[in-house]
Amino acid sequence: MKTVGVVLAGGLSRRFGSPKAFARMGNKYFYEYAVAALAPHCDQIVIVTRPELVERFPNELNVITDDESFVGLGPLAGIYSVMSVIEAERYLVLPCDMPYITESVIGGLMLYQKESVIAVKTDDNYHPLVSSWHRRVKEQLRQSLEQRRLRVMQLLNEVETLWIDGDRFTKHANKVFKNINYETELERGEENECNG
Repeated sequence: MKTVGVVLAGGLSRRFGSPKAFARMGNKYFYEYAVAALAPHCDQIVIVTRPELVERFPNELNVITDDESFVGLGPLAGIYSVMSVIEAERYLVLPCDMPYITESVIGGLMLYQKESVIAVKTDDNYHPLVSSWHRRVKEQLRQSLEQRRLRVMQLLNEVETLWIDGDRFTKHANKVFKNINYETELERGEENECNG
């Protein structure tokens, strides 16, 4: 069963002030944390980003931009674009702005098999982009994009989605599943330490 990792790195990062993929925590870029978390569990990894950022990534990485029909339409466009380029059974999705997520968290998510979407929630928060998407969702994903229904949660309410409590994967769920939206949220010099 082929699994493709999808790193979403095309956001405009308005609040952060610069492309979050290239923000640093410790000695790594944010996107490197995402790749490291996905790599042990995927046959290959694809980074989806904006055209002006493509050349900032190392040549050895597989970096694409949105499908030309859905350019700039957000995370759903990024996920669909990878599905269109590479056929796989499922797609493990991770945004580039969650540097505390580790390979053990992704490994926990991989334990759940479903022919739809599996995603993470913590307390009352939903994290639809820390998720596993089965190839069978591709057609509904395309229809949502064509109809410009671009909210991820709206689509996940329409397809069968299994929400898994993040506490099953880590003792530090509120920190691990936090999107970093402002530079001030980073603890300077900190490495990724939330493994347990």
